[in-house]
Amino acid sequence: MQGRNILHMEDTEGESRRTMIDPHVHLRDWGQSAKETVLHGMKTAASAGFTHLFDMPNTSPVCTSRDVIISRLALGGEAADATGVSYHLYAGITNDMAQVREMVFLWRELFPLVIGLKLFAGNSTGNMGIVGIDAQHEVFRTLVSSGYDGVLAVHAEKEELLHPERYVPGKYETHSDARPAEAETESVRDLIMLARESGFKGTLHICHVSAASTIRLVSAARNDGLRITMGATPHHALLTQADAADSSRLLKMNPPLRSEEDRAFVFSSLLDGTIDWVESDHAPHTPEDKEKGASGIPGLPGMMLLLDRLRKNGADDELLKNLYGRNVISAFGLEIEDIRLPENPYGLYEKLSTEYFFDPFRS
Repeated sequence: MQGRNILHMEDTEGESRRTMIDPHVHLRDWGQSAKETVLHGMKTAASAGFTHLFDMPNTSPVCTSRDVIISRLALGGEAADATGVSYHLYAGITNDMAQVREMVFLWRELFPLVIGLKLFAGNSTGNMGIVGIDAQHEVFRTLVSSGYDGVLAVHAEKEELLHPERYVPGKYETHSDARPAEAETESVRDLIMLARESGFKGTLHICHVSAASTIRLVSAARNDGLRITMGATPHHALLTQADAADSSRLLKMNPPLRSEEDRAFVFSSLLDGTIDWVESDHAPHTPEDKEKGASGIPGLPGMMLLLDRLRKNGADDELLKNLYGRNVISAFGLEIEDIRLPENPYGLYEKLSTEYFFDPFRS
């Protein structure tokens, strides 16, 4: 179980003065409570000064029906009362177009608790993939006919370009060969085409961009008038495929780590504001699951480490406020107080990293 050393609000400096948003977390719980719980994840986030978390729907059971989503929101509401952190949830969408329409209705009814919709364009943890361009096109047409104009967040990896046979168990660097950068970029190319052809009126958000080619493609589409945003994780901005070769660091996640050239491009694209925001993709696992090859790492500590590294590389507070919440507020149309950042993010990173059984960011 996670949470050996849960931080308390009074343990860190200036808690009440900090306001940040992490728009991409996997808080587990329910059938995955040994990995993480909503309450523990929100307590950990609160100790760093995060005031809003957006949870992903590939839970156990998955958040793809009204009853499960209402139950999940109730769980998040209880944790919000205990921590002061606002809980929001993406509704997952499937190949069933009636279900897609139901999720649009639920978003319209419950926004901003239901913060947006999530599409997995390839299979990842939870097996919620909507695979193939024809199935994805049908989703976009249904969203348009349902009048959806919110955020559609997408895990973009093109299934046809994945090579699972290249992964050698225990050699985590080979995961990058099994799920190459091309799979991400070509999936994004498809999504951009589908959004344009369908007349999609919402915001297309590309989660956890990891490759220079993807960032260039999204940036070009934005410059051409498409409503599109992208987020980057601390691990894709700070770590590489070479780091994954140290198996003791358990650096396996989807999408995987890339080359030094890609990592440097992600980092520089945060520094120049090309990437819209930072998102942790916080996804803890048990030691046993990691040993079996589970994809995902605890990402909340990395949010503080990346903030420290960006600041040390010249990022001013106005840019950092954009990356840690302002651009999220704008994209989702939220009414949230302005972003306020911690003075000592590295110290917070060190404290948060003790909350999980391993720290992927330590060499």
